[in-house]
Amino acid sequence: MIHDRSHIETEKSNPAAAQLDQMPLLDAVLLMNQEDQRAAAAVGQQAPVIAQAVDLVAQAFRCGGRLVYVGAGTSGRLGILDAAECPPTFSSDPAMVIGVIAGGPPAVTRSIENVEDDPQGGALALQSIELNHRDVVLGIAAGGTTPFVHGAIAEARKRSAKTIFLACTRREHITAEADIFICLDTGPEILTGSTRLKAGTATKLVLNTISTLAMAQIGKIYGNVMVDVDCLKNKKLIDRGMRIIMQITAATRLEATILLQQANGQVKRAIVMRARHCDAPTADQILLQSAGSLRQAINTSSDI
Repeated sequence: MIHDRSHIETEKSNPAAAQLDQMPLLDAVLLMNQEDQRAAAAVGQQAPVIAQAVDLVAQAFRCGGRLVYVGAGTSGRLGILDAAECPPTFSSDPAMVIGVIAGGPPAVTRSIENVEDDPQGGALALQSIELNHRDVVLGIAAGGTTPFVHGAIAEARKRSAKTIFLACTRREHITAEADIFICLDTGPEILTGSTRLKAGTATKLVLNTISTLAMAQIGKIYGNVMVDVDCLKNKKLIDRGMRIIMQITAATRLEATILLQQANGQVKRAIVMRARHCDAPTADQILLQSAGSLRQAINTSSDI
């Protein structure tokens, strides 16, 4: 049975774009820009529940749990993109943030439309990664109805994992049960039903916020710099690492270069070595005792 989805916000027609194919090009560009601004505003309106989601994910990380994004189509690809960016940004274990997409890896680069209607597929995908009670599953479904995502959320709840449901429609349109609902009022798309537009933009903004601030909560950030970045990957990162060391410790560029070499490219380790006047193994021990928090590691007065 095919259900009528015309009441879903992402399926409605946007009257402002009714003549999109005939509009002067500049007017069309400006209209898209105006509509895109609604995506950012929609995220701001959900700030309190997004903050709850960040706290939930940070708690999971502290307990050895994972953040698992689940979606189909654009929603799935956005989850995979955010998950893929966490290791290079935060030096996090690739298994710490995972993206699951309906249709598996082939669906990342090409559309496989028929797989999103399979709730059992969502459940099996989580079974395959051995989801457990320490994990958080963040289901992404722009219209709120994707069966694959609903199946995954239901399986997560069976396994006592925490659940977050992210959609671009009203709460009453979502039949799933979850611990937290993030419902973004992005409105009808300029191209009717094309949720890669405003809905996709708003979704990416939310994922950016959750992963970045959750990592900040567990000490992966100092101030607003990526102190956990591995700087031996390329010249850009080496330069960034040296500048971070200089910024936080007031070291000269030459001193920062030497420190980074001695720390084997680990910025956080290098900063502790400078601040605590110690070698690399001792810096690692200090960081371990500080649960990875650089701020605590360089401000503590305890001796190792």
